[in-house]
Amino acid sequence: MVHNTQGHFIRFLTRHSLGLLAATGLLVLAAADIAPAQESAPRALTLKLNALQPSEKGCRLTFVVTNSLGVALDKVGFEVALFNQAQVVDRITVLDFKELPQGKTKVRRVDLGELDCTKIARVLVNDSTECAGAGIDPKACIRQLNPTTKSGIQFGS
Repeated sequence: MVHNTQGHFIRFLTRHSLGLLAATGLLVLAAADIAPAQESAPRALTLKLNALQPSEKGCRLTFVVTNSLGVALDKVGFEVALFNQAQVVDRITVLDFKELPQGKTKVRRVDLGELDCTKIARVLVNDSTECAGAGIDPKACIRQLNPTTKSGIQFGS
């Protein structure tokens, strides 16, 4: 009779241990699926040329920047060159986005006097003029720059 009770107890432990082991395995697999997705999220600074519009002063360029670098930026700035239809540099200007917290999106408008928007064929991000923040490589803003455009103008680095 004692032997029979021990057998029931061993079968009970075996059944429940396997269930617990299976549940633990599922949790480990679920955690493994989540962790790589979070780690593989691209760290980038997205700069979008959103619009070119005639203004009272000349041409207004609207830029949208989003910080996904994983760290807050104290200062962010870019030097951009504007090319005309003949692919000759017409202007060089600096976009200053000031501070940019992690995950934050900002909009900057730049009015360029005496410039006809229809004469701009290309906007080139020449370099970053500022890229400062705790633990950030000063070249991260240009190296991890993701330029995009909503305009018909060629835009990039």
